[in-house]
Amino acid sequence: MSSASKALELLSIFSVAQPEIGLSEMCKLAKRDKATTYRHLQVLEAAGFVEQNLATRRYRLGPTVLQLGRMREATVPREAGARSVANALADKTGETAHVSVLSGTTLFALLSCESPKHSTRAIIDISTFPLHATASGFCAVAFGPADLFDAACATLERYTATTPTTPETLRAIVDDARETGFGRSDGHFEADIQSLSAPIFDQTRELCGTVTVASVASRATPELEQIIRTELITASREITKNWGGVIPAAIEKAWASSKAHH
Repeated sequence: MSSASKALELLSIFSVAQPEIGLSEMCKLAKRDKATTYRHLQVLEAAGFVEQNLATRRYRLGPTVLQLGRMREATVPREAGARSVANALADKTGETAHVSVLSGTTLFALLSCESPKHSTRAIIDISTFPLHATASGFCAVAFGPADLFDAACATLERYTATTPTTPETLRAIVDDARETGFGRSDGHFEADIQSLSAPIFDQTRELCGTVTVASVASRATPELEQIIRTELITASREITKNWGGVIPAAIEKAWASSKAHH
């Protein structure tokens, strides 16, 4: 990995839950030494990708990120083509719906919509989804580029007792996703959350993201799962159409088979 890539990789550590990060904390999160981390932050600061809060001496995302984000959405309108669909998905399922976008081997959170139906609900407060521990990640590995599996296996961090920590365990989950057309997480990332995810495609005919419903495990029933599966198929087709893509025939066939089975 080049020095530029390592510097830019630091940007993915910031999140809504952690908008400002100090140098020492950044070193721990990035698993790098202090001198290297400081040098990378200096490069990012000079380009406007990060800025330092003079009151706290902590770093936060800079104005260049905002400018690039606006340009990206204006030229490749991902959020505009997914927001209303995700809102409808949350309303119809009564659970939290969220959409991710794939860039390289990283799955970034694009948007999330929470249903007001329940006071207790899944909260999406991460900026990237682990490929080996989330429904979105399983779905991306199953239907995305072949190198995603190796990327997922590179960091098999354990989050819960059911998180896959071997390539063989991950492979079994990914194979199931290919068979059913859905990525599925039963407490693999958060013990009390169950999620189902469907793939999204764009004009390249390649996987470009996922649409997911995350629900509190205590509310999970076969009836709710069937509703989620049905609405996810609709949402995946609609977002894929809005993004200029087409659902592959193999996935449509997997959905039909899965629906008949359930």
